[in-house]
Amino acid sequence: MQLASPVLLSLLIVVPLLIIALRWLYRQVIVPVVRFSDFKHGFSAGIQDMRQTFSIKALPILKVMRFIVITLLIVTLARPQLSQSREHRFAEGIDILLVLDISESMRAEDFEGMNRIQTAKSVINAMLKKRLTHRENDRIGLVVFAGESFTLCPLTLDYQVLAELLGDVEIGQLEDGTAIGDALATATQRLRASESKTKVVILLTDGENNAGSINPGTAASLAQSFGIKIYTIGMGKEGGARIPYADMTFGKRYREVLTYLDEDTLKQIAQTTGGRYFRAIDTQSLKQIYAEIDRFEKTEFKTVNTVAYKELATYFLIPAVLLLGIEILLSNTVLRKIP
Repeated sequence: MQLASPVLLSLLIVVPLLIIALRWLYRQVIVPVVRFSDFKHGFSAGIQDMRQTFSIKALPILKVMRFIVITLLIVTLARPQLSQSREHRFAEGIDILLVLDISESMRAEDFEGMNRIQTAKSVINAMLKKRLTHRENDRIGLVVFAGESFTLCPLTLDYQVLAELLGDVEIGQLEDGTAIGDALATATQRLRASESKTKVVILLTDGENNAGSINPGTAASLAQSFGIKIYTIGMGKEGGARIPYADMTFGKRYREVLTYLDEDTLKQIAQTTGGRYFRAIDTQSLKQIYAEIDRFEKTEFKTVNTVAYKELATYFLIPAVLLLGIEILLSNTVLRKIP
C-alpha cells in the first residue's frame, strides 16, 4: 500500500497536540460546585461527589471517537492506494520470404541419395516444424523460381498450410532457367509494404542468373532500399554435378554438362543488403545454415509493465462518517450533557 499525498499524513501531529491541549485546559478550568444537604452523611456535599452513572463514565468515549474521526479523515486526505503491477509481453514477429530455386539443375543427386530439391524441401520443412512451436509470431512466405518467379504462398502464420504447399513443389512447374534477379524482385514486392521491423529473404539456388529481365545486383539494391536483408545459400558440391533426365529408351540418364554455381553474385547480393552468404555441400551443412540464420533473426519480445492503483480512501472515509454520526447521535441522546 502507498499514499498518493503522503505529505498530508503529517497532519496527524494535530491529534496528539489536541489531546495535550485539552488536558491542559481541563486542569486550568475551575470546576463549579453546587452544595446541597445530605442527611445520610450528615454534611453538605457537592454534585461532583455523587456516585457516577454509566452515562457519566462513558462521556470520554465521545472524545476518543472524535480523535479517531480526525485521524481517519487525515488518512483519507493522504489517499491510500493499493498498487497492482502487471507485466504484459508482446512479441514483435519478423517477416521471412523463402525463395527456392526449382530449375532443372536442382535434380542433381549429390546430397546423400536425394536430389537437391528433395533435400532443400526436407530441411525447410524441418525448420517450419521447429518454428511452429517456438516462433508462431513470425510470418513466412514462399517464392519459387526457375526461368520465371512466382509467389506460391504469401506471408502467413499458418505454417501447416505453407508446409503443404512446399510439399507439392516440383521441378518443371515453371519455365526452365535461373532468374535470380526476378525472384528477388518478386520477394521485394511482397515485403515492401510490410510493417515488420525485420524483413528477411532466404534465397536458395544452385546456379547462376541466366533468365529473367532484372539484374540480381539491381534487385539487391532495391531490396536494400526497403530495409530487406537477404541471406543467400549456394547449394551443391564443389565442382558441380551431373543432372539426370529421363530417356524414353534407356530410362534414367545423366547430362554431361555439370551444374555451375555463381558464388560471386550470391555474395554480392548478401553484402549489399547486410545479409550473409552460405555454401551447402551436404544435407547436414544445409541444416546448420538454416539453424544459423534462425539464430540471427530472432523474434523480439517487448515487456511492458503497467501499474494499476486501487483507491482505498473510501475504506477510511466510510468508518469516519459512521463514527461521526454515532458520536453526534450519542452526544445528543444518552450521553447528552446539560450546559
